Amino acid sequence: MAHEHLDDVKRYLLDLQERLCAGLARADGHADGFREDSWTREEGGGGRSRVIENGVVFEKGGVNYSHVYGTTLPPSATAARPELAGRSFHAVGVSWVLHPHNPHVPTSHGNVRFFIADKPGEAPVWWFGGGFDLTPFYPVLDDVRHWHRVAKAACEPFGKDVYPRYKAWCDDYFYLKHRDETRGVGGLFFDDVNQDGFDECFAFQRAVGDSFLDAYLPIVERRRDTPFGKRERDFQLYRRGRYVEFNLVWDRGTLFGLQSGGRTESILMSMPPLARWEYAYLPEEESAEARLAAFLTPRDWLDEKE
Repeated sequence: MAHEHLDDVKRYLLDLQERLCAGLARADGHADGFREDSWTREEGGGGRSRVIENGVVFEKGGVNYSHVYGTTLPPSATAARPELAGRSFHAVGVSWVLHPHNPHVPTSHGNVRFFIADKPGEAPVWWFGGGFDLTPFYPVLDDVRHWHRVAKAACEPFGKDVYPRYKAWCDDYFYLKHRDETRGVGGLFFDDVNQDGFDECFAFQRAVGDSFLDAYLPIVERRRDTPFGKRERDFQLYRRGRYVEFNLVWDRGTLFGLQSGGRTESILMSMPPLARWEYAYLPEEESAEARLAAFLTPRDWLDEKE
């Protein structure tokens, strides 16, 4: 059944890419918006990458669509899922990341994806995955709560347990073990979603993808004109280093993309345009920079008593 609807998933994802780019370009106000280039994969498939650089709001951003397929899965897939060995596969998805100029506007990332693997004489193995997360440098509690309210609202039609489960998974997934901190304030992360039938799972993926702009753009509008100087900019670049560390050390999607022969430029589009590292950096006590640490640990952001 899932294989019959691969084209439906692709149509949704291509439309989502269009809508995300349109909404983000309007928010940025950059006349040129996103530029597109398409690519093909020798082993099968390809995609279209859309990137904005040096915009009014976004220093760098990208919204990528890809559909790759082949007869052999990379080691990063079969090591965790040995039952996939010997299967052909299709992996289709849209991923996006926004790195704003202003340190008071959070970085944000998201993706929605679908995977299906076949083997003659056996039923297909398929699932949906995705989510979105927020990485502020100068966090505002009202913004974080807004972000999680939208995430919870997207999940609620699918069960009361869905938001807390995928919120906790996000906290766990985007955790920098070598730094003992979360990458940001979380959001949603889900994978291997196939338990309630194709139609229900596909509807959930659409709910998550369709809610991203509602979650992110109000925060962009609130913070885009907040004044900042060299101190804030330096701290932003330092914290972007953590983003790079996570993507290169821990992110499964980056590893799968590189091992499966995806387009390197598109896979590494998620990297910030500039970042910095400083040896044994410690922020001044009780400074705005020191305040970030309290946000880099899992907690119930919707507990209004906090």
